[in-house]
Amino acid sequence: MTDTAALTAQIRSRMAGYHRRFPVLFEEYFQRLGSTLEAPAFSRFTPECLGLLRDLSLRGGKRMRVALLFEAARLVTDEPLEGLDEAALSIELLQTHALVHDDIIDDSPTRRGGPSTYYAYRERFPDHPQAALGLALLAGDLALTSALQVLLDSPAPLAVRQAMIEVQTRAASATFVGQIIDMERDFADAPAKDVLHQVADFKTARYSALAPMQLGLIAAGVQPASFEKELRRYTMLAGICGQMRDDYLDLFGDAATMGKPTGTDIRDGRRNYTVHAILEVADGAERAVLESCLGDPVCDEDSIESVRAIARRHGVEDIMRADMRRCAERAAAEATGWRSHWREEAVAFFEYLPMWSVERVL
Repeated sequence: MTDTAALTAQIRSRMAGYHRRFPVLFEEYFQRLGSTLEAPAFSRFTPECLGLLRDLSLRGGKRMRVALLFEAARLVTDEPLEGLDEAALSIELLQTHALVHDDIIDDSPTRRGGPSTYYAYRERFPDHPQAALGLALLAGDLALTSALQVLLDSPAPLAVRQAMIEVQTRAASATFVGQIIDMERDFADAPAKDVLHQVADFKTARYSALAPMQLGLIAAGVQPASFEKELRRYTMLAGICGQMRDDYLDLFGDAATMGKPTGTDIRDGRRNYTVHAILEVADGAERAVLESCLGDPVCDEDSIESVRAIARRHGVEDIMRADMRRCAERAAAEATGWRSHWREEAVAFFEYLPMWSVERVL
């Protein structure tokens, strides 16, 4: 086995370890929360809410945010650190909050192979749609406050806890702005590529990549502000790459594998990276086909397939794959520059990660 192959196997093993261990940590957290969250004894809705949040949280995917957190700490040290587990819980609780509210905004019935929290409540209260909406919103809010509370309760030193809470608060704010400009983008006929990049940065990169890395460094005793520019460059590239991948999969992915239907972004009128790529190469008649589907919630699968066929006829799949690879290569090159001040083994992880995240779906 070559050194490169050995390193790849080692990194994949570490990622698999995070994926195996974290659900156990999450399950233990929700068990504690069920017994410690203050609520009146008569309330049935509160434990039901916690149950829905638990189910959605435990249906998580690769736990990439958790991996970024622990590997960022490993840039400095491989010693056990107080506060890392709580930071991991906080990251994933913030993600749960984002998913609950995102599914309300998108009116999405499924998430991670199961019902979205919003639709679970709609099924629970079919004759009370406003109550279902309100309870779903409150469930998302509870996940957000829990993401901060778990840091307050961490055994880490006070200064570490305070720094982590600041990071997560900023990450949450960036995500809200990201959702706002994501919706604003869709009111433009043809948003520029730079606009798409900024949406990806605010909506994805800052809370899914930058914040986990900042939290890991804080736990390791490093001030992330000292490395802000290089962290931002890397995480923005990673966020853009991840958003491109998600947009690509929404049209070209496998619905069974993703746990949600394809073509959702087109039906929702999302002028995302895939739509931008199609509009760049389509002729007038083809653009008209795409525009007729954009924002049509009852657009049938045959119409989505027509858009998919247009995209494939013009090589949009290949164009997007090439864009993702270039973005991943730039992120990897950015990480290479960290070798002068951080541990080799962890730097290799961040070099490897962007291309792995692309190759596993292409």
